[in-house]
Amino acid sequence: MPVLRMLLDAARSGSVRIVDLTTPLQESTPILELPPPFANTSRFRLEELSRYDDRGPAWYWNDIHTGEHTGTHLDAPNHWVTGRDGLDVSQAPLTTLVAPVAVIDKMAEAGKDADFLLERSHVEEWVAEHGPLPEGGWLLYRTGWDARSDDAAAFANADENGPHTPGVSPTCAKWLARETPIVGFGVETVGTDAGQAPALKPAFPCHSELMGAGKWGLTSLRNVEQLPPTGAVLVVCPLPIVGGSGSPARVLALVEE
Repeated sequence: MPVLRMLLDAARSGSVRIVDLTTPLQESTPILELPPPFANTSRFRLEELSRYDDRGPAWYWNDIHTGEHTGTHLDAPNHWVTGRDGLDVSQAPLTTLVAPVAVIDKMAEAGKDADFLLERSHVEEWVAEHGPLPEGGWLLYRTGWDARSDDAAAFANADENGPHTPGVSPTCAKWLARETPIVGFGVETVGTDAGQAPALKPAFPCHSELMGAGKWGLTSLRNVEQLPPTGAVLVVCPLPIVGGSGSPARVLALVEE
């Protein structure tokens, strides 16, 4: 039987489960909010054009207003100064957008410490248990933060010192970017870096290292807990915005039962 026919039959029978990892886009969808004087992205908004009325009697449609980095979205290498000469979001290789995925679960640690940082040793322990990171694949970082995604204040978890959300240490980010075979890194938080990343040395290590190495980021993921540590396939569907630094994306995973 042809491979694609087998895949369709498996999805229909439930032997391959399709998991939606995407945060729905609406005005309340949390966004990254930078302090002054930095510019901020737009919140998602629908502007009605017609709804079965004199503006269009038989059709309903809207303009959409949003930023490239709103909701579940893909970060392209050219998003960061270290990758400024890298690929834009329209140039994402199809083998990056459909690729194997590994999941590391640090929900317990992040539940105890909102500023928890993933270290190289944590990933090496995962590799010792589950095998090597996938060649040309993705690593998703499970922290349980998606449970907060319907509450913008809880999602940001900010105080007078700024947001407190889990992230990745500079040493780990450098290692993931330069020494592992992954093409991308995904998180449940609003950005791939920790909330306190501006205070790290160097600042924003995930953005700096991964984008500088030509790798990709995914943020604001949901339902990562439904994926096994290895064996699933990630399907990332951004808008092919020419010259774009990123795009809202529908992100799915195929999980063999």
